[in-house]
Amino acid sequence: MHRIPEKIHELTVGQLSARSGAAVSALHFYESKGLISSRRTPGNQRRYSRDTLRRVAFIRAAQRVGIPLATIREALAELPEERTPTRDDWARLSEAWRSELDERIRQLNRLRDHLTDCIGCGCLSLEGCVLSNPDDVFGERRTGSRLMAENGAGRRREENRRRAG
Repeated sequence: MHRIPEKIHELTVGQLSARSGAAVSALHFYESKGLISSRRTPGNQRRYSRDTLRRVAFIRAAQRVGIPLATIREALAELPEERTPTRDDWARLSEAWRSELDERIRQLNRLRDHLTDCIGCGCLSLEGCVLSNPDDVFGERRTGSRLMAENGAGRRREENRRRAG
């Protein structure tokens, strides 16, 4: 692991990448989205404050659990600039995400439990088809095969049949 001497208060993008494990391109992307910030040297090189290491760790942890970058940006905006997110910050912000994650977990469990029922059926409208048509929303209007014909190649085939017939 790369050690940063205490007297160094700013990091180059390469140092930040090496210490955080995030690719340089990811750091540039985070910066373009307003998740982290840098200052420019007279030679136009980026310099990141040391607290950016913790911010990048915060971003990556939130991404791993599926939090969208826009939500992460909003969370980081609640923190004062130039302050490293603390354990308390993480606890407070992650608590707000808990119900969203719980709902995603319920949806994924439901999809997993019905996965073998739906593979290959192609119906798009069976009452039990939670993958393609949760709660059979289209079943009231028409059958699945008609829905499939309305898309792409199926629609063109219908048009060609009408012209020929």
